[in-house]
Amino acid sequence: MIDYMVGYFESFFQNPSGSVTHLAMAIGLAIGFGGVWLTAYWPPLFRKPRLWAVLVGSAFLTPAAICFIQIPLQIWTGQALIHFWSNETLMRWIPLAAIPSILLTGLVQEGAKLVPVVVYWWRSGKNIDPKLGLAIGAVAGAGFAILEAQWVHNQMFASGWTWGWVQTYGFAALFGFWERFFTVAAHIGFSALAGYGLAKGWGWQFYLVASGLHGLLNYGTVLWQAGLLADLHVEIYIAVLGALVTAWALWLRWRKTTAEPGPEPEAEAETETEAEVSTP
Repeated sequence: MIDYMVGYFESFFQNPSGSVTHLAMAIGLAIGFGGVWLTAYWPPLFRKPRLWAVLVGSAFLTPAAICFIQIPLQIWTGQALIHFWSNETLMRWIPLAAIPSILLTGLVQEGAKLVPVVVYWWRSGKNIDPKLGLAIGAVAGAGFAILEAQWVHNQMFASGWTWGWVQTYGFAALFGFWERFFTVAAHIGFSALAGYGLAKGWGWQFYLVASGLHGLLNYGTVLWQAGLLADLHVEIYIAVLGALVTAWALWLRWRKTTAEPGPEPEAEAETETEAEVSTP
């Protein structure tokens, strides 16, 4: 199992197609997808250089957590289920049997993405504006989302994908890119909500919300395996969920807030902090 985990982790940083052109396209598309969604949050990446550490930290911590925490937990969970029920029974009841494994994906991945956000919050004296916390969370989400997107794109190119597939299969040939575009949005949105909750003093509550939404996103694959959703339905499912999560996070990011009454110096400090993160 250790060899499998190590190999899986290394695959995030490999070029399976062996083509420099495909690698450049995979990375370029991933950065483009991440840039489109992250720009909507307008994080202060250049005024606060430490945010780049958050982005890079998430990009390395999350795949490590997937390989060395999530995979073993899912294997042990599967073994426990097989101990009580046969494989045939589990496959027949896969929409229910898969729930523990699906929940683990959200808990582990959102926890890993939140680690650099917590470090930033801790080093800031555990006192940051909620909108800044949301922006920091969005940056963390983008870090892993971009890395995962280039990994998925590389797998697609390695499988033989070319533009000729579009002429043969039409829009269906673009399902992989469509899915990844909205999955990137979802990853950013989940982490943004977790970062907002942390700064607001609702850290564990919003972490569970983000983890639950993450699990709900992955549950679309289970519904597909059970034959309850077709390929197109899964793509619509992912797009709708990604768009709704993004809309919620962006509403929190850009909504106008009324300053709470308090001493004048503290009110001024709060206004300056919010202005720093809200203005381009």
